[in-house]
Amino acid sequence: CRYEPKGRYIFAGAQDFHVWRWDHAAGKKMQLKGADAWVRGIAFSPDGKTMLTGGYDGRLLWWSLEGEKPERTVEAHTGWIMSVAISPDGKQIATTGNDKLVKIWNFTDGKLLHTLKGHESVVYNAVFHPQGQQLATSDLKSNILVWEINTGKLARKLKAEKMHSYDKNFKADIGGARSIQFNADGTKLAIGGITNVTNAFACIGNPAVVVIDWKTGKNLMQHLAKATFRGVAWGIALHPNGMVVAGAGGPGGGQLYFWEKDGKNEFHKFKMKDTCRDLHLSPNPTQLVTAHYDGHLRISRMTEKT
Repeated sequence: CRYEPKGRYIFAGAQDFHVWRWDHAAGKKMQLKGADAWVRGIAFSPDGKTMLTGGYDGRLLWWSLEGEKPERTVEAHTGWIMSVAISPDGKQIATTGNDKLVKIWNFTDGKLLHTLKGHESVVYNAVFHPQGQQLATSDLKSNILVWEINTGKLARKLKAEKMHSYDKNFKADIGGARSIQFNADGTKLAIGGITNVTNAFACIGNPAVVVIDWKTGKNLMQHLAKATFRGVAWGIALHPNGMVVAGAGGPGGGQLYFWEKDGKNEFHKFKMKDTCRDLHLSPNPTQLVTAHYDGHLRISRMTEKT
């Protein structure tokens, strides 16, 4: 689920193979036709006029914000597109997939500019650095690759520590950046996911957010829940006041967690009505939206701590 840049609409992709648009102030929703796949990646042009989506079928779609059908379609990846990101200047698009590839596209005409190879597992997420010259991508094993946008060359490798585990009993990996975000000035990169995993298939582990110093690559902080909660930090937000917010979901249900920037454990948590699968902060930073397994979006309003 995502707020568009002006905050009027909220968009969401779901297992019903549709994209939905809510005018939440008016209480109206519209089913957009043409996605025909479970959409996981949603991004918006900086001017707020265009939305891009990436789905289970590997197609990258361009939509007018007010439209009902896609205006351009590109066959982007073999298998699921896991994430879509747009550069700060709106000129380039990044997509990642379970084909282990990262691709850079021209926003205007949909032309492929670079195919970036280097990940050895599913690439869950991508985010452009606020200065627009580099792209960070992270995979199932919590490896973070940093790419130079203009050349497509690999610049360096980082690691979100303790955010990946290999289950020897089931012979399965679990972890990775289920959510990723830079702070406003690009000095820190936050990764949301799962840690302390003891059973990959039963999702026995705890939600966590790792904050990395962008200049040094050092893991500065791992934000954890005080009490054991079985789930993943599917969505995160770095609030303008420095607070870290995460929407977590799994066998334990749904929780919202709030951490001070230097706090290992949360200073506040809020139990949700159902398993939380994504979170996005509104352009008005007193509100956030969460997507849930029961098919609902829920808007929460935050007030200052007293």
